[in-house]
Amino acid sequence: MADPHVDKRLAAILAADVAGYSRLMETDERATVATLDAYRAVFQEHVTAYGGRIVDTAGDSVLAIFPSAIGAVAAAKDIQEDLGTRNEALPEQQRMRFRLGVNLGDVIEKDDGSIYGSGVNVAARLESLAEPGGICLSGKVVEEVEGKSDCGFEDIGEHEVKNIARPVRAFHLTDTKAPVAASGETLALPDKPSIAVLAFDNLSGDPEQEYFADGIAEDLITALSRLRWLFVTARNSTFAYKGQSPDIRRVGQELGVRYVLEGSVRRSGARVRVSAQLIDATTGNHIWAERYDRELADLFDLQDEITETIAAAIEPEIGEIERDRARRKPPDNLDAWESYQRGLWHFYQFTGDENRRARELFGRALEFDPGFAPVHASLAYSHLLDVSLGWGDNPGKSLDHAHLKAQKAVALDDKDSFAHTMLGRFYVVTGDLNAATDELGAAIGLNPSFALAHYGLGQAMMGLGQPDVGITEIDSAERLSPHDPFVWLFDVNRSLACFSKPDYEAALRHAEKAKRRGAQSGFWPDTEAAAALAQLGRHEEATRALGSARAHQPKLSMLFVRRALPFKRQEPFENFFDGLRKAGLDIPDEPGAAD
Repeated sequence: MADPHVDKRLAAILAADVAGYSRLMETDERATVATLDAYRAVFQEHVTAYGGRIVDTAGDSVLAIFPSAIGAVAAAKDIQEDLGTRNEALPEQQRMRFRLGVNLGDVIEKDDGSIYGSGVNVAARLESLAEPGGICLSGKVVEEVEGKSDCGFEDIGEHEVKNIARPVRAFHLTDTKAPVAASGETLALPDKPSIAVLAFDNLSGDPEQEYFADGIAEDLITALSRLRWLFVTARNSTFAYKGQSPDIRRVGQELGVRYVLEGSVRRSGARVRVSAQLIDATTGNHIWAERYDRELADLFDLQDEITETIAAAIEPEIGEIERDRARRKPPDNLDAWESYQRGLWHFYQFTGDENRRARELFGRALEFDPGFAPVHASLAYSHLLDVSLGWGDNPGKSLDHAHLKAQKAVALDDKDSFAHTMLGRFYVVTGDLNAATDELGAAIGLNPSFALAHYGLGQAMMGLGQPDVGITEIDSAERLSPHDPFVWLFDVNRSLACFSKPDYEAALRHAEKAKRRGAQSGFWPDTEAAAALAQLGRHEEATRALGSARAHQPKLSMLFVRRALPFKRQEPFENFFDGLRKAGLDIPDEPGAAD
């Protein structure tokens, strides 16, 4: 007998949530809550306008239903356009971008207005596949809407949905209204990420400052050209737009690039303000923006500093987008670049299983392109992490693989800073610190903005017994890449350096920070915390920290730690080992227990 309190029917479901909500709350909780309330009012306005109803607003999410797919898609488009306009009035770090998913399916509606069912589950999955500021649709929705609107659709393949037997075909909604080039011609995108740096606008009202604005853009073109995986349009092509206010989507079509960097320079007295924005030229959406205020002392030093900072900020932003794009494509449709990016996505999950999956995808990339140097370097890195994070069963074999792959990467492209960095990291682990500093110095010379090279050099200096120099280099790495996937490892190594000084309070602070910053940070932060607490005489806390470390790594022992420590020369870290002994590592828990 049917339940009289439920109503099952076909409906269009819109699911939404905020991309990066936790980060926004950490930055400014009060402002984030106020923005969320204001943006939910935008949802209410447009959902109601198309005959829909908001069903739930738990946490940072919005769930709504509509009588038709056409109305749901129209509302989704209007919502994103409205929110995009509102975001432009906010500083970049406060902008709130929603992911929207739209599905057409059966829902069960109860008397209290709540809904559930497979149609809702699919909408939530689609929302997770949408890009920030974007909309993802099910195949059923596209069938209903296609030909009845001016929307475009990008097929991103079939995707599994929990508790749904068959994969769901998903599509990104694209804007087909983007103007074409004035010449009527467009250039195809190259087979790797591509960017154009436009001439920066001089907002100073002083024609004499034009050279400084041009210099910033020219230096950025040079700096970004050092990234071997990035196609960078030449200055003469991008400066042709100088003095204009072109539509960025048209620029992307005319130059054949996916990303456009634009900016401005304003000088007032002894101060200079430089603003920069990175834009996805295929959609017109802003990806990243930042403002730099500096005192004007030496003009050329200032130009170098700002160029280095902007270039370092752009690299991980594009990398993250490319990894996310590759992750959403059907596996059978991946080429060498996309296989590599999808492998990196798994690599950055920081688990042994994901590391092995990453290697499989890196291997697939090499089947397409055996001469792809960064893939060989990434394979070297994956083997080094097997050693330092305790994932592999044979550290010696892992090191052999890392050495071969790092050497191959350098041989294939001796101008690739990543390749030299991985060879340098191998030398750090195996104790040849002179060779390590040579390789890492070469990497920094090729790309001064490459954070992992500075991080690796910091490790080398720690191994040489210079902890303060090591910490300085690691600080440089974080300044260049503050949102790096490896940022928690920066703190792990700062903690180790502090044992060498010794400064156990600082070692504990960095260990605790590493654990907060890395959801997959594993046993290292707890192990360091145990050693620091024991050295500080806080033995009960040290015992608890050691227990937590063992929960992450059941094989934990003094021998395991020594083998996993990424330094063959371990004399600078004797205070760390002494702390672990005081914490009870390798001491029997009870009489008769095995050592």
